[in-house]
Amino acid sequence: MVSFSGDARRAAAVPLGGIGTGTVALRADGSLDQWQLANVINHVAPAPSTFLGLRVATLGSGRPADHASRVLRAHPPAAPATPPQDSTDWRVPDRPAIDWPLLADSRAEVDYPFVRVEFDDDTLPVRVATEAWTPFVPGDLDASSLPLIEHRVDIENTGPAPLFGFAVYHGQNTVGWDGASPVDGVWHGRYGGNVNRLVRNGNTTAVVMDNPGLRDDDPFAGEQVVATDAPCWPLVRCDGPAATAAAVAGLALIDCAGSGDWSDARLRANTARLAPPVHTPHGPSPAGRTWDTALCAAWHLAPGERTTVRFVHAWRFPNRYLDFLQQYVDAGPGGRRLWVGNHYATRFGTAMDVVRHFRENETDLRAASRSWADGVAGTELAEAELTEPVRHQLTLQSSSVRNPVLFRTADGRCYGHEGGNGASNEYWSGHVGGSCPLNCNHVWNYAQTMSRLFGEFERSMRDTEWAAQDETGSIPHRIVLPAWLPQYRGGPIGGPKTPALDGMLGAVLKTYREARQGGGAELLSARWPEMLRVIDHVEHGWHTRGDGILRGPQPTTYDYPLTGPNMIIGSLWLATLATMYEVADVLGEPGRRFAELRATAARNYHELLWNGEYYVQTEPAGTDDYGLGCHADQLIGQWWAHQLELGHLLDPEHVRGTLRAILLYNDRERVPVPDLGARAFADGADGGLVNCSWPHGGRPDKPVHYCDESWVGTEYQVAAHCLMEGMGKEAAGVLRAVHRRKDGTRRNPFNEIECGDHYVRGQAGWSVLEAATGFRYDAVRGRLTVDRDSGTFPFVAGGAWGRISAAGGRVRIAVVRGTLDVASVRIAGTEHALSAPVPAGESVDVGAG
Repeated sequence: MVSFSGDARRAAAVPLGGIGTGTVALRADGSLDQWQLANVINHVAPAPSTFLGLRVATLGSGRPADHASRVLRAHPPAAPATPPQDSTDWRVPDRPAIDWPLLADSRAEVDYPFVRVEFDDDTLPVRVATEAWTPFVPGDLDASSLPLIEHRVDIENTGPAPLFGFAVYHGQNTVGWDGASPVDGVWHGRYGGNVNRLVRNGNTTAVVMDNPGLRDDDPFAGEQVVATDAPCWPLVRCDGPAATAAAVAGLALIDCAGSGDWSDARLRANTARLAPPVHTPHGPSPAGRTWDTALCAAWHLAPGERTTVRFVHAWRFPNRYLDFLQQYVDAGPGGRRLWVGNHYATRFGTAMDVVRHFRENETDLRAASRSWADGVAGTELAEAELTEPVRHQLTLQSSSVRNPVLFRTADGRCYGHEGGNGASNEYWSGHVGGSCPLNCNHVWNYAQTMSRLFGEFERSMRDTEWAAQDETGSIPHRIVLPAWLPQYRGGPIGGPKTPALDGMLGAVLKTYREARQGGGAELLSARWPEMLRVIDHVEHGWHTRGDGILRGPQPTTYDYPLTGPNMIIGSLWLATLATMYEVADVLGEPGRRFAELRATAARNYHELLWNGEYYVQTEPAGTDDYGLGCHADQLIGQWWAHQLELGHLLDPEHVRGTLRAILLYNDRERVPVPDLGARAFADGADGGLVNCSWPHGGRPDKPVHYCDESWVGTEYQVAAHCLMEGMGKEAAGVLRAVHRRKDGTRRNPFNEIECGDHYVRGQAGWSVLEAATGFRYDAVRGRLTVDRDSGTFPFVAGGAWGRISAAGGRVRIAVVRGTLDVASVRIAGTEHALSAPVPAGESVDVGAG
């Protein structure tokens, strides 16, 4: 659990909504923000007229204080004195137009996917809290890709008198809105023809919001639904929050009060007979405006009683177009839009279908989601100093797959931008849309979270990546959509200009990872010819002297090539050769040359680059290189090798010495950093690591790009690698520094920012869990590994997940979902056979004792 109170509520905003379906963020003050449902990435878009409210009345009391209406949002903290330049999350969202007071204070608790906001206000005779969640089931991409959010309002009568009232969900029919330009109340240039329809089915009351006047292929055509199973009086069509306020103020459950019957049946009968106290307009909205709607769910509480009111908000916006810039892409005659659609819209024909599916499966979906959240919250590691930062990290990483930069097209394929345009890059790209499309493989080299939690997503990305390989073996680092269009071949790509070498090496590493995470040997067999071709391409282009070292301009994730031998590319090359040897062994293919080349390369890289403390770069061109610098990414290949159980690529003592040098020399508190403007991802007294430093001088006049920045993905990579090398105290220090600077006071911890918001490099953070626990899953060999007495923690192994407790040389594996089907469990180097698969709900003990 991660909690936010006081000033830490200022920027904390948790994204909710299915994977690839769009999101709405719940802030720690209880407000809803960042409305990104209609296929538009816009991190500063408010949720138009959308909020939860509460009406409380005391039976028999005529005192105004005993009849109160509140917006379920606390007064937010003031803006910080020094707003950061990398985020707009600190900005206070607009106050709802409804004339109801806010609550005094709030405290938010995040057990992802559950976000609970508890309010404190002694002017009310009730204790009230809200909870919002979207199903989150590791290994089940469809269950975790539902376009909905459930909101729960918990109310407890803390006073001496019986109370009644209404929990209110107020929302706007936004169908037709472009998701970017401002909405003025219920007015917007694209509004008009909006229709709200009441649907009652059994105990469900719903309002369907659409715009039938739009063409079926309009980019913003779609539906929204708000539904509740509580006794409900719906304001189907109203003129905005002010009209809602007047209507709700006039509501009274006189029939129930007179009879003394507050049963559910009586409440339903009473709300069904309530007449609207104000005029509600009918038919389509006039040009330029829309309707709001509100569901007013009735409740009654005797002293000491409590109840929960549930609202479901679902949506369906099927028309995803390629509305972002792709170089050399012909949009067709007259700029015709290219439609790719949304996968979730192929599963559900209407938004009401989403609601029905959710209600039919809610018990199972909530239980699974709760089990995952409890597993994260229950993490207790043997190294006590690691428990809090790792638990915190897992909460953040679970939410990282829920953001608008990831999507699934109608054919089920998975894609992602590097991030979403925001304050950190709007100086060149604006603040709307995706940053740096698409599937950028050198950035995704860092991302590990999706591969563990939802391997199907990453396997789809590998299919797309390899399909773009050309006849020379080269792989472009960006993908063009639709897939039938020509890919980037023979021309500039952008960031860097030519195919990234680190991305090509990463394609091999990620393919082996996907096989280990569930694809198995069959995946490796299918990809082996392509893997051989990319190795041949790398050798032909950069392995020019036969000594194992790659030379010449080496395009990287720093957008400009590194020239000359360096360990950033060198360590990835060593990891790739080690991977090729392992894959060849699995497939029964010749692999000796990979082992021999790796040994030669490791020896020569070390002799050429080791300066006694860390690895430098030789033969630099003088621009966009780091030369004698200490780069935080110089052991990225070793980080990969440990994740893939390939062992040390270089002498272990030199590896650990290099990590100690990075921690010492790249510490932000020791390195003078120039003013980075919008790309100041850390500032002032913030801790963490800079990308590169020159502790012994020699900084080039034009050094490696982004050298002074602090990339959270690189910081997570270094922290995880420290854990892999037994440097737990050092790793905890890095993690705490990063968590402190993103504690909600000035930056949103649920938004990793680099070149845009929700930047995928931050998904490197998942490796922290496995590094801290020694857990590995290998579907190729049918094996789990737990290499130390690490405590209790959640695990994911392909389609199975649950909890592991490792102590005293013994491991207990409790499976929550799926079936764990492995042949053996390796504990501290000793293999233990597993006689049978372990189904969901069962446990198995393995090891000594």
